[in-house]
Amino acid sequence: MGSSNERAVSSMNKGLEGRVALVTGGSRGIGRATCLTLAERGAAVAVLCRSRLKEATEVAGQIQAAGRRAVAIQADVLDPQAIKRSVEDAVSRLGPVDILVNNAGEMTDIAVADMNDEDWEQSLAINLTSCFRYVRECIPHMKEQRWGRIINLSSQVVYTGSNNHAHYSAAKAGLLGFTFSLTKELGAYAITANVVMPGRILTDLLVERLAGREKEWMSQTPLRRFGRPEEVAAAIAFLASEDASYISGAVLNVTGGQVMG
Repeated sequence: MGSSNERAVSSMNKGLEGRVALVTGGSRGIGRATCLTLAERGAAVAVLCRSRLKEATEVAGQIQAAGRRAVAIQADVLDPQAIKRSVEDAVSRLGPVDILVNNAGEMTDIAVADMNDEDWEQSLAINLTSCFRYVRECIPHMKEQRWGRIINLSSQVVYTGSNNHAHYSAAKAGLLGFTFSLTKELGAYAITANVVMPGRILTDLLVERLAGREKEWMSQTPLRRFGRPEEVAAAIAFLASEDASYISGAVLNVTGGQVMG
């Protein structure tokens, strides 16, 4: 018979047994780590992607190889009908969505003075409006089950600002007000809504922008290192669990101390 610590770990890993999770931007980085972590803890996972279907299929295959249910689904987050179809596809193949993780996002580099309307509107569409649409599609299932977890991924740039990323920062800031309002609208149905605020995490996005700035960025982070996608995924999995059943309307910083409060 295992030790009490082993039994506790086993219980924790099965804490999402029977739940269905839908993760946008699930093909790489934080999204990939989140899909794998939720699956390890018992959830069936819909791995959503916008363009990287091969990578999303590999993530789903890794989950299936571990004995869990998973599907890879491609959807253009700029197309509301594609979003609707992707949720319907996930529900038909895995069951009603219990856990929604809005992780998909895009950051382009452009100063406000050089930004046109299309640049601004596309950033809001990808980083904010798509989250609204996925939530809208998943709410009926969560209400019917009287249980749900909505976890929206924002960014530390909401508090720090970022040169040439005003459109991205504005969209990610919008997620806070959106999430806080969801908390009030959905709480009576035992649906929680929270924000995870990653800092500088070792993903492709960070590596692309790291050249020549590692010393500067490290000096701004009290823990003096960059975060790992798995560390953000662990925070998401906690908010998806029963242990977080009384947490709603929270912003959980995973920034190594770069952002506090």
